[in-house]
Amino acid sequence: MTSTAPLITLASGHSIPQIGFGTWPLDDAEVAHVVETAFDLGYRHVDTAENYRNEKGVGDGIRRSGVPREDVFVTTKFNREWHSVKGVREAWENSVRRLGLEYLDLFLIHWPNPDQGTYVQAWEGLLELRDEGKVRSIGVSNFIPQHLEDLISSTGVGPDVNQIQLSPYWVQHQARAFHGGHAIVTESYSPIGRGQDLLSEPAVAAVAEAHGVTRAQAVLRWHTQQGLVAIPKSASRERLAANLAVFDFDLTLEEIKSLDALDGTGPAAADPLSFGH
Repeated sequence: MTSTAPLITLASGHSIPQIGFGTWPLDDAEVAHVVETAFDLGYRHVDTAENYRNEKGVGDGIRRSGVPREDVFVTTKFNREWHSVKGVREAWENSVRRLGLEYLDLFLIHWPNPDQGTYVQAWEGLLELRDEGKVRSIGVSNFIPQHLEDLISSTGVGPDVNQIQLSPYWVQHQARAFHGGHAIVTESYSPIGRGQDLLSEPAVAAVAEAHGVTRAQAVLRWHTQQGLVAIPKSASRERLAANLAVFDFDLTLEEIKSLDALDGTGPAAADPLSFGH
């Protein structure tokens, strides 16, 4: 795979570009244009989900971009109704049909939904799909260490990726430590926060000013410099380009700590124990 973002090797042996772009809440028509634009700028990693209702548009954008399929990393996710071995297969069939693809690079359980209690069965279904080559890498989203332990103890196999809500407002030390001990790559969604709250923080402004970059670029470098995969959302060509241009400067340890100090000071993160779909 070629990408203008560095590649991180997953436990599966496949590589994921360290910067991708999120597609929620764009509809099919909007997202097709954004995918085409992003790929023209050098992105090779796109993140969607069944619940975003835009998989068809993502597939249309990939084809319109002219980028070879093997150079594109496509992630999608499935909802709670498919949390069974048979259900995951049906979810995969639905997603590849909407996307117009033959395989997925990364397929994620979107939420653990512990009230339903069937995420281990969903994981078993993902393992089958990976063994059959229908999915290259498999993972989860919004799982906490307890849920990850359940998967590992039940099947002996951990996820390639856990995609979680992570930014200087939600540093997620415990989750990242668990991931690091189990060869799980941490992927950040809402990496520059929700809304403009995080980008208004004086600590973020100070780091950006010190390096002559935008505030969003400063925060994205906080992610990438620490080995995280980040998937910021934007529909603007200018911001898409800026979000990808974060690899030619480094934050100091003191600057990273100044952003870490924002942990817990922003809006509450979604709770995987009580929220899910």
